[in-house]
Amino acid sequence: MAQAAGGTSATYREVLGATGALLPVISFFGRLPVAVIQFGSVLLITRTSGSLATGGTVACALALGQVAMGPVVGRLADRRGQGSVVLCCSLLNALAIACYTLGALAGLPTPLLVALGVLAGATVPGIGPLARARGVALVRRGGADERVVNTVLSLESTMDELSFVLGPALIGVAAFVGHPAYAFGAAALLVAGCGTAFALHPTATATPVRPATARAPKEPRARRPRMPREVRLVRLGLVLLGVLLGGCGAGITALTQKLGQEDQAGLVYAAMGVMSAAVGLSMAAVPERFGLALRWRVATAAAALLSLLLIGTQSMPGLYVAVTVFGAVFAPNLITGFGLTERAVPGERLAEGMTFAASAFVGGQAVTLAVAGRLAESHGAAAAFTVGSVAAALAFGVALLVKAPAAPGVTPVAATPSGSCR
Repeated sequence: MAQAAGGTSATYREVLGATGALLPVISFFGRLPVAVIQFGSVLLITRTSGSLATGGTVACALALGQVAMGPVVGRLADRRGQGSVVLCCSLLNALAIACYTLGALAGLPTPLLVALGVLAGATVPGIGPLARARGVALVRRGGADERVVNTVLSLESTMDELSFVLGPALIGVAAFVGHPAYAFGAAALLVAGCGTAFALHPTATATPVRPATARAPKEPRARRPRMPREVRLVRLGLVLLGVLLGGCGAGITALTQKLGQEDQAGLVYAAMGVMSAAVGLSMAAVPERFGLALRWRVATAAAALLSLLLIGTQSMPGLYVAVTVFGAVFAPNLITGFGLTERAVPGERLAEGMTFAASAFVGGQAVTLAVAGRLAESHGAAAAFTVGSVAAALAFGVALLVKAPAAPGVTPVAATPSGSCR
């Protein structure tokens, strides 16, 4: 056991040696605003408009804006490089969050709030998935094996989980101190500062940029490498995992309200997130012989089975136990989904593939939160939890169809004489 722990620690040190210690810190705080605006939109709009329905509608519009434009941001990063794309999006996103917050405080009509929400979501710089692509490219460049690549993905997924624990906490503190808008102001400052730092970090040139080659007037334009079938299957699986989490979120909200403990909803989310993050970090210790395809089948099957615990939960202690146990299987699902994506996508479309995978998950979650929330109001929390459980079972069916690619999706990138990472 101690030997395994030592090996895992050494692997994490190898990852930090490739990325530098500062990059994970910047990328963590750079992705934190996404968690703040996603979780806090319902609370902000509900507080300012007095309507829960308006809050849910605007929050869903924000998430769908991110889903629609996330792959576009990734595609631009593949073509132009991460630096310029992230810098532009970060500054635009900071401005969009500020306008969105001021619009909510001013009590703008719902259609205008929806438009501002879409803008705030569409300009998200995608630091989480782009950090995955950058970290994988950095360790691949150094000739790392699959265990080190999996460690990068474990670390990135853990930071995602922690951001979605800290984000709701910031919203809760801001609401308690004075107003949720305070957290949105902090999010605007964070995305402007940390997004700029992420864009200008020396590792921004680590991912290969697809060159725009000159061609004769009558020469056909070179086609982008096609995405393999496995990539599309994994995206479908990630959509279903988003539905699972959305159903769980709606069920948690409904059950805590029914029990008169709605103030504890954030703590319940945090319990699930902390367990998921802890297990995510330990995924680096999984042996390479336990392949990605098999790992995803086991993870989705476990999610389908453990989600059944939530359906029968009727008390706060039972809810805490159920979500904590369930949280242990969620990070392995996401880490493996991103791992399969990294292995399957063409190297020159890595950033696009990662952002598309993240958008698939967020999209499934956003739509389900809106639909399952109404279902929970009519039929109780168990109905929302059932939606998530059915989605988990379908995700297992998708996982049975997925075969892990034989070759890594990214080829090593040689350093230039100037010392950059490209």
